[in-house]
Amino acid sequence: MAWWGRLFDARDARGRMLLLDLSGLGYLLFVPHSASVPSPTQWTLAVAAFAVAVVAYRRPVVNLVAQTALLAVAICLVDDVTINQVGASWALLEVTMLAGRARTIWLAAGLLTVVDLTTSIGAPLRQVGSGVVGLGLEVGVPVLLGLVIRANREVGRQALERALAEQRRRESEGRAARADERAAIARELHDVVAHHVASMVLRVGVARHVLTDLDPRVDEVFDDVHGTGTAALSELRGLVAVLRDPDGVRGDAALTAIEPAALPSALGAAVDRARQSGITVEADVDAAIGSLDAVRGLAVLRLTQEALTNVARHAGTSARARLVVAVRDGAVHWEVTDDGGGVDGDRTSTAVPAGGGHGVTGMTERVEVLGGRLEAGPTGTGWRVRTVLPNTLPTPAPRARAVPPGTPTRRPA
Repeated sequence: MAWWGRLFDARDARGRMLLLDLSGLGYLLFVPHSASVPSPTQWTLAVAAFAVAVVAYRRPVVNLVAQTALLAVAICLVDDVTINQVGASWALLEVTMLAGRARTIWLAAGLLTVVDLTTSIGAPLRQVGSGVVGLGLEVGVPVLLGLVIRANREVGRQALERALAEQRRRESEGRAARADERAAIARELHDVVAHHVASMVLRVGVARHVLTDLDPRVDEVFDDVHGTGTAALSELRGLVAVLRDPDGVRGDAALTAIEPAALPSALGAAVDRARQSGITVEADVDAAIGSLDAVRGLAVLRLTQEALTNVARHAGTSARARLVVAVRDGAVHWEVTDDGGGVDGDRTSTAVPAGGGHGVTGMTERVEVLGGRLEAGPTGTGWRVRTVLPNTLPTPAPRARAVPPGTPTRRPA
């Protein structure tokens, strides 16, 4: 905003009054007068005008009435009424800029006009004409300038309202477009993925009842596949529901949620599933995770599932893994390590193949959305993945590192 715009801003009335007082003081001290020095009466009226301007800067009507009264007294007692004329004219400008109703402006202008015209009562015609011209400067100019400032403020306010309305319209259109996209994705998930998963679960259930005298190990695999498929189907349905009605869900990491009280058992199920695949898992889970919010709780569950799956995939079924989940000062400290399972230390053979998975990438993105930083890399003969999820949801942190440059990798998915 230009300096003159700030000068006439409604919030800077005190600054305007202080500048006006300093200008009046300079006039009294440095501008030559008909008398050698201003008289005590002139000083008294000027100081009173200065004080009223500073004290009543938030009440323009009160300031105008007081300044006009001081002007009337000055007309009767002193020859040089410039200070009080300027004070009354500036008070009229303040009223014109800030008054809520037009009637207040015209009443204020009429009051000052009447007081100014008292100097022309009984005067010769030439002096009356001069008084009318002076009246245009003392009353007309402040009113005109004040009306121009009011009009500019109104134009600015309307422009701001139009800009905000346009922004709200664009946001509304964006939300509508995203809602359409989510609805399309939900339909695809429901009609294609969920349908096929449900069919698989049904066929496994039929196979368990039709095939008799199965090896107990095969029967256990059937049970595991049936349970995993049922859980996947349930989560798919939850995801479809959230995609269709995402109200109250925050962030890309919060497409689904989990009840906090159910998190310990969900982690236990993930650990049990990893153990069923053959790896040995030691779990150290803080009981306080039952009080986490749903978003971070889901993140901990998904990170654990992905990390343990990667252990089974890349370290082999003879690996030993350790899961640590702790809550300290509201932040979640999560870590999964493994001993490598006897896999050769040179793990370049397990690098991501062409078109490989995105497990670590997905984990990194999920952690970043929650304001954390994922660290993944070798430790001894094994591998470690860890992060800290803060107790707030800030803007995403800078891109987390997954593996230091030049480090062999074995976590493609």
